[in-house]
Amino acid sequence: MSTRAGRAARIQTIERERFDLIVIGAGINGVGIARDGATRGLRVLLLDSQDIASGTTAFSTRLIHGGLRYLEYGEVGLVRESLREREQLLRIAPHLVTPLPFLVPLYAGARRGPELIRLGMLAYDLLSFDKSLPRHRMLSAAETLAREPGLNVAGLRGAALYCDGQVTFPERLTLENALAAQQHGATLLTYARVDGLIRSCNRVSGVRFHDRLGGGSSAAHGALVINVAGPWVDRLLESLGEPPLIGGTKGSHIVVGHFPGAPMSALYVEAARDRRPYFIVPWNGQYLIGTTDIPYSGDPGQVVPDEAEIRYLLDETNRVIPSARLTRPDVHYAYAGVRPLPRVDTTDAAGITRRHIVYDHAPGIDGLVSIVGGKLTTYRSLAEEVIDLSFRKLNRIAPRCTTGAVPLPGANGVAWSAFAATFRRACGLEAAPAERLLHIYGVTAWEIVRLARAKPELMRSFDPESGALGAEIVHAVRYEEAETLSDILLRRTMVGLWPNSGLSALEGAAQVAVQHLGWDDARVRRDVETYCALKDRHARAGRV
Repeated sequence: MSTRAGRAARIQTIERERFDLIVIGAGINGVGIARDGATRGLRVLLLDSQDIASGTTAFSTRLIHGGLRYLEYGEVGLVRESLREREQLLRIAPHLVTPLPFLVPLYAGARRGPELIRLGMLAYDLLSFDKSLPRHRMLSAAETLAREPGLNVAGLRGAALYCDGQVTFPERLTLENALAAQQHGATLLTYARVDGLIRSCNRVSGVRFHDRLGGGSSAAHGALVINVAGPWVDRLLESLGEPPLIGGTKGSHIVVGHFPGAPMSALYVEAARDRRPYFIVPWNGQYLIGTTDIPYSGDPGQVVPDEAEIRYLLDETNRVIPSARLTRPDVHYAYAGVRPLPRVDTTDAAGITRRHIVYDHAPGIDGLVSIVGGKLTTYRSLAEEVIDLSFRKLNRIAPRCTTGAVPLPGANGVAWSAFAATFRRACGLEAAPAERLLHIYGVTAWEIVRLARAKPELMRSFDPESGALGAEIVHAVRYEEAETLSDILLRRTMVGLWPNSGLSALEGAAQVAVQHLGWDDARVRRDVETYCALKDRHARAGRV
């Protein structure tokens, strides 16, 4: 159970132990590394200055895809790796990662004509020869409009139809990797800001960190430090005199409700203004539209979309779907993240490689490895590469990696379709809340139901919009490492991603925390203020 007293004891234990691996950053790549290392027998410590998945991971387009666009830049190996990893995620996390059809409308005068798109589709199918998803189809203009009648008919020549994957809540995918790492012995501490490395000559032997919840500084000792802090990677390197590795770009998204002409499939569209592809994706009962790709050198923790980006996404969507007529008030909220791409001398952000780089600082600084880049789709293979390197640096024989075959906790030990059918019949919930629990928690949905049955008041919803149950709050804190209301609403129950941004859930969530978790009024008031300030920043994005 997550308590402040338990946290202090955990920190004391960390100070006494010596780890094989200290991983800095609990985004998708960091937790993937922690899971792989722990399952192969390494003693792993995972630290993050915020919560699990609170950075770039949460600000993606929420797709598990091969990266069709990367073929334009000759990134054939990356596309093959991505498609292979997509298949593995469909198997190990079927409750979180699901197939999604994509339509690529083909318009006269577009930079990418039918021949190029058809060639790309053939290559995509060839590179995913072992896939479970259907092959692509080329559609005529009439077939395209029959499928998506809201599309602009002017200049429409047809479309390509193919299938990729969607992860509605990458926050939950990240969390389940962290929980799997813990189940295999890894130690996790969130809200622990790493302030520096412990060094002797050119050898790193640990880190110094500050407890952002309880206060005080501590140290952790380990043989290897993996700096996988995403766009914050260079912060640790600055104190070492190491050259910067990150040349981040900002990707912004808007979220809107259903609109006239809204597509049934995801659309992958070429923007008229700059010929850059972007997505219009059905997501969580809403539509996710993005992304932009703009060089960014500011504080990654303060990045928000600007008005020009929001206007760009609205205008391009209205052009492709003329009946949409989306305006600024139609935007439920907007968000932006910083891609931790390699630093290069170019103004073409789209042309910067999306391949990750595993940077070993030895021999100059031995015991330190930094990770640059990395896609949500390929986090597992990146982690496998890092752990293989770690075993070599530890002069130990690496056991076989099993993370691509063993399901994540939410799908562990079951045939997913059969489990889901049984849960729907036996859980005692209406169809919508039952489905919601299944696709957030997987098999753990039963734990939520059992907790609610034991205390019937926890069966009541604390959020009128999403229908989330009070039991989910208790479960988030006891078993899922949630420390704050923001953790609970944004990265455990996911109610913060509904149209009202979780604001309708705040009062009910606070009451559950006070009555069933023993949180005092001051703690709840502070958390409510923090959450409202965060959501206000997202709501005002672009209006400054």
